[in-house]
Amino acid sequence: MNASRTLHLFPGLRVAVYAPMRHELSTAPLIGLLRRHGCRLYLPRITDPRRCRMQFIEAAGPMRRNRLGIEEPVHARPIPTRNLDLVFVPLVGFDSTGMRLGMGAGYYDRAFAFRRLRTSWRRPRLVGIGYAVQQLPAIRGGAHDVRLDAIITEQEVFQCSTGC
Repeated sequence: MNASRTLHLFPGLRVAVYAPMRHELSTAPLIGLLRRHGCRLYLPRITDPRRCRMQFIEAAGPMRRNRLGIEEPVHARPIPTRNLDLVFVPLVGFDSTGMRLGMGAGYYDRAFAFRRLRTSWRRPRLVGIGYAVQQLPAIRGGAHDVRLDAIITEQEVFQCSTGC
């Protein structure tokens, strides 16, 4: 699979990438690919742990570990989630329709809830990253769930039924 061709990477593309927890798939090779293509990188930063809220911050400058042990940028300007072009999302499980199981707190569903309200949209494109073994036959989603547009595994790229 040629990820750069599949994802249409180009200089200036605004891309958010998760900083992995110990058990999540490493994003280091992806970050290297994005930097080589001149993409602008953003990382999530938890802003309200009690209400499970986060924002995306430019991946520049010093980093620190948050209360969950995830690396976050300390000083940088946030970008509104609607202004991102592409977002790579961690997952625990997924199905072919773009339903995703995460860690259960709902940070990503809250951050991209606006996508559920639109009948047509262009961005950001949400792409899950995981292993093929994490694919499930079907996941019954709730009204709050935001579907993925694609999933990348070590075996293939799944284009989901979201229309993007």
